[in-house]
Amino acid sequence: MMYLLPHILDRSAEQFPDHDAFRCEGKGLTYAELALRANGLAHWLVEHDVQRGDRVGIYLNKSLATAIAVYGIWQAGAAYVPLDPNAPVARTAYAINHCGIRHLITQKSKRSRLPDLLQAIAGENNASAAVGANGGSPLHYVVGIPDDFDLGPAIVQCDWGSIPLCDTPPSVHLMERDLAYIMYTSGSTGTPKGIMHTHRSGLNYARMAADTYGLHQGDRLGNHSPLHFDMSTLDYFSGPLVGATTVIIPEAYTKMPASLSQLVQDEALTIWYSVPFALIQLLLRGVLAERDLSSLRWVLFGGEPYPAKYMYALMQQLPQARFSNVYGPAEINQCSYYNVPPLAPGELIPETIAPIGKIWANTEERVLDEADEPVAPGDVGELVVRTPTMMVGYWQRPDLNEQAFYHCSIANQTAVFYRTGDLVQQQPDGNYQFVGRKDRQIKTRGYRIELDEVEAALVGHPHVEEAAAYAVPYEAGSHQIEAAVILKPNATLSEADLKHQAAARLPAYAVPQQIAIAATFPRTTSGKIDRRALQTAALARLQSFSETPNHSDHQPH
Repeated sequence: MMYLLPHILDRSAEQFPDHDAFRCEGKGLTYAELALRANGLAHWLVEHDVQRGDRVGIYLNKSLATAIAVYGIWQAGAAYVPLDPNAPVARTAYAINHCGIRHLITQKSKRSRLPDLLQAIAGENNASAAVGANGGSPLHYVVGIPDDFDLGPAIVQCDWGSIPLCDTPPSVHLMERDLAYIMYTSGSTGTPKGIMHTHRSGLNYARMAADTYGLHQGDRLGNHSPLHFDMSTLDYFSGPLVGATTVIIPEAYTKMPASLSQLVQDEALTIWYSVPFALIQLLLRGVLAERDLSSLRWVLFGGEPYPAKYMYALMQQLPQARFSNVYGPAEINQCSYYNVPPLAPGELIPETIAPIGKIWANTEERVLDEADEPVAPGDVGELVVRTPTMMVGYWQRPDLNEQAFYHCSIANQTAVFYRTGDLVQQQPDGNYQFVGRKDRQIKTRGYRIELDEVEAALVGHPHVEEAAAYAVPYEAGSHQIEAAVILKPNATLSEADLKHQAAARLPAYAVPQQIAIAATFPRTTSGKIDRRALQTAALARLQSFSETPNHSDHQPH
């Protein structure tokens, strides 16, 4: 009986031992090889004090090692925590301490960052203890760094090559409701929040996605998203569930559309899942006319709106592929999709973005007003969802859990729904249309950014009195962040100083592109910062600039 995520590998290694489970940069890892290496890693972790339910960090660039790490951690009875390898050291240290990570899986290319990371972990841990926070044990075990690079006497380290292959995993008792992974995302309180998923929620998603998209052993999935991005779960969970091959796309290819389209052709990918921005770059700069992409049978996109003109242009380039808008916050993995119909001959491109579709099987939704009452059919309200793919909550954040869930009675039992924060409107055909957000969360290139966290990072500078962050349109339907600050009396800071402050605390995609130093802010009648007025002024400035001669084709940077 399959009820845990590592059972995926157990079964596929038995059924498809010689079939490639994962590929990266032209090299393959069969299901039998993946099982041997994951089992070996699991034994090493158990022998070095990993306990059931422990959190193990994955600090890797995209590679075959990421697959070994995920399944090895599960076979050891622990939960994996994917850490953004490009995030500021302080942000990574916060996640490690907040999650109580004692074991870290990494690679030699991260050697130069580890001393600073260990120092930041120690400082973060001491600060947490000083304020009485529930900090975890300090990092003590590191996999992936050879002994010739000494991390200090407090660290037990080993190279990948010293981990033996094992036919069977260690004997660990787990249940489906045990923790399987935690993903950190931007938090409205100024610090990242960890989304907790169990084996039950992850396996339910793997099954439902595989069934919905008809995945099979012959499929080749293009893993465009990094491991710390929730879209990666399709590639790491659903693909192996059916014995398919997941092709891990290195970060460098995601920045070079022409090379990326060549990889899609050479690897004969059949399933693609990414944010719309990646598809837009492929369309505009991927020299698709020179490629044979006829292997693609399904193109999935989600995470942010996909401008219709770009979507239909790519559909014309790939007429054999089905295109679907996939919807679902990381807290619930997925809950709906919409198959985009091709344009009829002579039909004009619609101005609206594609709907997020209808709620899929074994899932229930409601659309509520501000009083938590159901809205009338066709009215706008917040989408709340209950589904077996839903998280159990945020790690060590009971305050956020209180806000995240909506409870009601169904058939004399308490039903728990996740509050998506997304405003939707049901269309006459039953499909839901995304309208906007209740809060100040935005998405850029599929990444969730809480503007409150951006402001908190800026206000963290001792010379900043107040900060306001807002989003403005960017190229190809995406957004970029701008901000304004008021300095404390007699303080002097440059925009470069402020960007350095933000870059030390935020991932690169959340750092404001422009930071203005203002004397005052526009205010509402209640005295609050009028961020909408700041945003309107920024939009007017961009519009004026774009209409200036020689700048009509300008896109903001």
